[in-house]
Amino acid sequence: MSISLKRVWAIFVKDYKEFSRNYAVSFSVIVPILFAFLFRSAGPSLPGAIGFLLNTSFVLLTCLVQACLIAEEKERNTLRSLMMTPATTMDVLIGKSTLVFVVSAAALTLAIYILGYKPTSMWAFVAAIILSIILYTAAGTICGLFSKTLLEASLSIMPVALVFTGAPWGVLLADNFPLFKVLEYAPSVQLVHLLTLHNAGFTTGDLLKPLLIMLAWAALLTIASVMLYQRRLKDE
Repeated sequence: MSISLKRVWAIFVKDYKEFSRNYAVSFSVIVPILFAFLFRSAGPSLPGAIGFLLNTSFVLLTCLVQACLIAEEKERNTLRSLMMTPATTMDVLIGKSTLVFVVSAAALTLAIYILGYKPTSMWAFVAAIILSIILYTAAGTICGLFSKTLLEASLSIMPVALVFTGAPWGVLLADNFPLFKVLEYAPSVQLVHLLTLHNAGFTTGDLLKPLLIMLAWAALLTIASVMLYQRRLKDE
């Protein structure tokens, strides 16, 4: 499937203008920054603080903004027009996802700097952040495609927040409720595993396993979002 950078850029610029005008949605950008200032003096509990900050921000920033951008198109009945342009499925999805990726990366970079967190492995940390942004953007796309209005989009991310953000807490119940052990494979839990690795005593496998699981999630959700978008195109 061909990708036109010119069309991707045009969609990116269009979404940026809409994003900057919607203050309710653009407010999400400061969420990780607020958490960073809140947890700045976390001290010994810093790994827990950075895990909560990232997993919460991925839902309240990355997933929410993407869902709202998609839902806003549907609410204004412009998604249909966008689907009928020469822009391919990948042009549209990449164009609409690029803004969310840039905004999320910038906001999280600033938040991490404010918090003062220094990862054990920089390359693994950066890879985990990139994969997380991709998979939460895909989740946001799915939520947006199932929503008809911005309000519905805001509510549609609740399952994502419950399952992904709540997974690290649910794992704590695994000893008493074996069913909760499946949450070990949630991307948010794998991210926490990476964040809690110490400078000594870990192997390359300890880094690769969480990243591979997160990669699988990113691929699965991305494929699902593309298939759902194409189904929407046929339904229209």
